[in-house]
Amino acid sequence: MGFPDRRATVDMLVQRIMGTTFDITAEPPGSSIAKSKSTTATISKTGPPPVARFTWFVVVYNIAVILWGAYVRATGSGAGCGSHWPLCNGAIFPATAQTQTVIEFTHRVTSAVSLLLVVLLLIWCRRRTVKGAWPRYSATAAAALLFNEALLGALLVLIDRIGGLDRSAAHAVFLCLHFGNTLLLLAALALTAKWLSSRDPRFSSVARPHQMISTGLGLVSVMVIGMTGSLASLGDTIFPSDSLRHALMQDFSASSHILLRLRLFHPVAAVVGSTYVFWLLWSLWRKQDHSPWMFILAAALITQIALGAMNVILLAPIWLQMMHLLVAEMLWILLVLASAELLLVEQLWWPCTRTDPGPTSEVASRSRLTVKPLPRMLCDRSFFRRGKGPACLL
Repeated sequence: MGFPDRRATVDMLVQRIMGTTFDITAEPPGSSIAKSKSTTATISKTGPPPVARFTWFVVVYNIAVILWGAYVRATGSGAGCGSHWPLCNGAIFPATAQTQTVIEFTHRVTSAVSLLLVVLLLIWCRRRTVKGAWPRYSATAAAALLFNEALLGALLVLIDRIGGLDRSAAHAVFLCLHFGNTLLLLAALALTAKWLSSRDPRFSSVARPHQMISTGLGLVSVMVIGMTGSLASLGDTIFPSDSLRHALMQDFSASSHILLRLRLFHPVAAVVGSTYVFWLLWSLWRKQDHSPWMFILAAALITQIALGAMNVILLAPIWLQMMHLLVAEMLWILLVLASAELLLVEQLWWPCTRTDPGPTSEVASRSRLTVKPLPRMLCDRSFFRRGKGPACLL
């Protein structure tokens, strides 16, 4: 008979360990362990807690804000409030109802609401998680990135780099930094939502150093795709073409503006960054249970490639640019979550005998058990020797 399925074997061993009698009342009610076990029970019975559902709402809301910001750029409405920030044309509420002013002012209002939501998320997350929980760190990072996002947007306005669709190199640099920060913000929010939805928001890394380096470089290469895409969209907006032939001639002409020649970097970056997506799909395929991320990622990648080709053929209409950006944001979030699943494993809690006398209270005296974290290393083949069963569990 062949070697049994590794995941089933380790699951059986974990169940045996977890089957040991454990009484949560042996821990003080306010301890981090009691909070962790209580949260785990709540999630398993009622689904994700309210803070997790709120975080997913914040993710969706920020995607909408980013799409509207792209619409501001595509319609040339960035100067709708003049060179004033946070005021609009020197007033809290704009006195004119011009289309560009309404578009830009709406973007500022929705961005301010996003800032309030993320601050509320940070406070709520810190109140509902224990010290050392990963969502605390990712929520803090999201708040810092959103403040940085607002700072970059304010600098674009105050130094007057957006009036009349500025063609300068400084505007291109600010645009790349702005979009790169946006991708990091989405990653932090998505990880916070995912981790808050887990049974216990504490994880252990099971990746080897080369896997962590490859994942980091891969995610950076995908970010470069988005940053070069923002430059390509700016070039399409400032220098519209009347035919595909004319657009291609602009890309290869030495006399064309630098923004037009930089458009070529976007498809090149897309080819390089796609290698990481394929590597991630291959890594997920190697897992015994064939993670559902694999099929979702493959569908998103095919859709994004098709939208990119249509964007070139149809000369980048605004509605298609919005669709392309929406799928790009969804693909980015899926990549971040799938990469985290590949590198991290959720910790289980297993009981063991106390080595210290422990609390002297009547409740605690009934048990001499404590808990220790046990990472679920279910997919690493190094923990098994073929034909000999599991080599170790820790």
